[in-house]
Amino acid sequence: MMRAWGNREDCFVCDEPLYAHYLQHTGLEHPGAAEIVEQHETDWRRVVTGLTGPIPESRAVYYQKHMAHHLLPHIEREWLDRLTHVFLIREPAAMVSSYLVRRPEMSVEDSGLPQQWEIFERVSESLGAAPPVLDSRDVLESPQAMLETLCERLGLAFSKRMLSWDAGKRKTDGVWARHWYDAVEASTGFQPFRPKDVSIPPEFDALVEQCESYYSRLHRHRLLAPNA
Repeated sequence: MMRAWGNREDCFVCDEPLYAHYLQHTGLEHPGAAEIVEQHETDWRRVVTGLTGPIPESRAVYYQKHMAHHLLPHIEREWLDRLTHVFLIREPAAMVSSYLVRRPEMSVEDSGLPQQWEIFERVSESLGAAPPVLDSRDVLESPQAMLETLCERLGLAFSKRMLSWDAGKRKTDGVWARHWYDAVEASTGFQPFRPKDVSIPPEFDALVEQCESYYSRLHRHRLLAPNA
């Protein structure tokens, strides 16, 4: 999704701006953690100032890719009201399986789903209506229809540039890209959805159930393309 928005001529993208603060505060041993903390802003207030200020390079659209679990409890929430929110969700078993490939342990907070639900409720109350929710499967099965529907919902013109892009790195990628973005850097568009043979150790069954609880709440509000 970050590549799709980054390929628009009117859009500037930002990659996980609170990641360095998250790692510095939690002390978690993520791949490349020391380098991330060294090279990216760790003061969440300074990060927020940039996120809510003028859009870099005088672009019209500011796409900010956030990981919801980076929004730690001590970070103030008021600035969220100045953004337009879209929530991207993924079927929990596949998400948990993918996470465990990189790290041996995982909690429901690591999934970001409780934080997504917290933000979703805040935004819904502020708007008086549910904000857009995208399920990754829907996007992969019908990328153009889903992106057209999302853009319409956001009051933006759809661009076919969102459907394909050149492979490779981007200057806006975080320094963590080499640890996590192999598939992203190799991509040139959305790959067709293919169900995966997911195998999760039994000790994570309760975690998947917890994730399912939050996922199902968000999934009920998912955006659907016409005639879907």
